[in-house]
Amino acid sequence: MCPRGSGTEHGQVNEIIMGLNLSPLEVLTLLGAVTLVMARWLPAAARPRVTIAAGTVFLLSAISLCVTGIRWQLLPVLAGAIVAAPFAFSPLVRGRTKRIRWWLALLGSVACTCLIATGPATMWAFPVPVFPEPTGGFAVGTRVLQWTDPDRPETFTADPQDQRTVVAQLWYPARHSSVDRPRAQYLGRTEDEARTVSEALARGVGLPGFLLDGVPQARAHAIPDAPVAGEGERFPIVLFSPGSGGVRTQNTAWAEELASHGYVVAALDHPYDSAAVVLDDGRTITTATVSTGDRDEDEKLAHDWTAIRAADLRFVLTRLDGLDRGDGADPLAGRLDTERVAATGHSMGGAAALQTARQDHRIDAVINLDGYPGGPLSPDLGQPTLALTQAITPDTDPRYPPRLTEVLSRGTATNYRLTIPGAAHLTFMDGALYLPPVPSIVGSLGRDESPRVVAAATLAFLDSVLRHGSSDLARALSTYGELSVFRLGNGR
Repeated sequence: MCPRGSGTEHGQVNEIIMGLNLSPLEVLTLLGAVTLVMARWLPAAARPRVTIAAGTVFLLSAISLCVTGIRWQLLPVLAGAIVAAPFAFSPLVRGRTKRIRWWLALLGSVACTCLIATGPATMWAFPVPVFPEPTGGFAVGTRVLQWTDPDRPETFTADPQDQRTVVAQLWYPARHSSVDRPRAQYLGRTEDEARTVSEALARGVGLPGFLLDGVPQARAHAIPDAPVAGEGERFPIVLFSPGSGGVRTQNTAWAEELASHGYVVAALDHPYDSAAVVLDDGRTITTATVSTGDRDEDEKLAHDWTAIRAADLRFVLTRLDGLDRGDGADPLAGRLDTERVAATGHSMGGAAALQTARQDHRIDAVINLDGYPGGPLSPDLGQPTLALTQAITPDTDPRYPPRLTEVLSRGTATNYRLTIPGAAHLTFMDGALYLPPVPSIVGSLGRDESPRVVAAATLAFLDSVLRHGSSDLARALSTYGELSVFRLGNGR
């Protein structure tokens, strides 16, 4: 972690302010509400003008928000202002002799202020996510593809005619454009799709859907269907499988950063496993993978689900290879370097990436983002592997560290385990951008630092393994946390 000083503290203040992500109408509503509460404590000469102005601004902005759509975090702000308004205006109408006692007015003002302050506090806890600006030399484009595998029946349904369908979203290096084009919707192709996915994600973790209603309003940096960058350069492929119940967009910040540095990221939705998958025909498939509570049974189920995910990853790679070898009609034809491929994943997706690498020699590298490596341990991994993990605590599954060590030790290539200080399980996805900043949930790195560290470590590994970049990969990785290196013959 970087040392924290006054500059970092200033940055944290800016992060809090930016994290509120207030619209102009919301700013006016908040300022009007606060001023209404404070007005009765102003000098008598200024009080009427300030009260009338604050009331007018609050009323007009609140009405406008009700028409255009209001976030739930603004409701306590409205309530606080409505309670304060009669006390703010009554002295102007009834005169000074009818005023309530000052100490009672003070208590009321404090109560209203606390109620209003709940609004910004909940906006900070559950904000509209703001994605970090990609740092690479390319702009980023994105597109969504849907493929049906004619050789695999859908095992989650009883219909023998139902074939396995996979949805993949690509982030790729794009040309810079002077035209201000709309940025990609987060969580879906449309806001309706994003809202469907957001509500499903909330249900999956036991939260009321309204708590995440700011997430579908977010826009990432990628431009839908932007022209591919360059004049023939071929870009390495990074396959990505999300966590259990996760969705293809859950690592958008990470994917955009990789794409800006010249990689094509293909992230998958796994129907009946992902929280919600909206197909091209409008159908929505929700998760059917439910834990039984029995450890042995759940481990067997996880093994089966991981095998399906691995098959999805192999299938998508085959489709991307076919797209690259096409007749040139597709903008990415001839631009995908299928000779340089990494399989990656978060949580259960990390386990799927490991299984994919064992089964498919087209995979050249593996990145496991804090995933328990379930499933078979053989054959031994032959590809360089990076495992990014959170710190091990007494609450960690005791099977996890030895299992991960065994997988990495048995590999025939040099493998790495990087433990990132301050990380939690959701640090390795976009969760830090829109969930409450509670260390046990999203870690303690902060909303800006979490995606930066994970992407930087990923890029250091990919550049070294797929692009023959840094000759001292261990040194590069060790700048981000505690590193263990596993080499054939001598273990760690």
